Amino acid sequence: MTAPAPVHTEALRTRLSRLDTAALSDAMDSLRTPPCVLPGIVTRTPGSIACGPAFTIRYRAVEDDTNFHNAANYIDDVPPGSVVVVDNGGSRTCTNWGSLLSSVAQHRSLSGTVVHGSVRDVAESRAAGYPLFSTNVTMVSGKNRVMLDRTGADLDIAGTQVRPGDWIFADDNGALRIPAELVDEVARRAEAVERTESRIREAALAGDRLDEARARYGYARPWED
Repeated sequence: MTAPAPVHTEALRTRLSRLDTAALSDAMDSLRTPPCVLPGIVTRTPGSIACGPAFTIRYRAVEDDTNFHNAANYIDDVPPGSVVVVDNGGSRTCTNWGSLLSSVAQHRSLSGTVVHGSVRDVAESRAAGYPLFSTNVTMVSGKNRVMLDRTGADLDIAGTQVRPGDWIFADDNGALRIPAELVDEVARRAEAVERTESRIREAALAGDRLDEARARYGYARPWED
């Protein structure tokens, strides 16, 4: 049996999971942080959310093709609640994730997977409801094409830095990373953004002019609630 995630991590995941990437992005804008979006990442399981600390994986091309090279064996070492973040340079030539990994990851209570590269077996992952996100899809196996470079590496996802332990949040809008040291404040501000936008929406639907509702409820600085 896998160990449970720390209480603080679970409480934070519960709070974040009530939000979405739009509110979190607005909250990060208010803090003037470096770029948070993971460019080109889209959902392969619509309606799902991946939310948790990043467990980072970096691949490299196979150089010696005289022996069999499994793509990687790391999944059993990923802590429950983590989001696996795979960097294969955005490659379209082969996959770094398939249905077997989705099944094991789901069994081990991982929170989802984000791949800067290609995945396959998307129908199976979608049917299982496993939160899977990637830049591309192909059917070509990664075996004998790529191999594990290292785990726990700092990644550069098309210009966005991801460090082990940074929080990853992905939904139908895309994927972003939240620096570990900012995640509590980002959650607080994003919750305020949601409350502000709810007040504006309610006022507008009740008959107020939208511009007046925005001015009244602080649309320009919604994180101040």
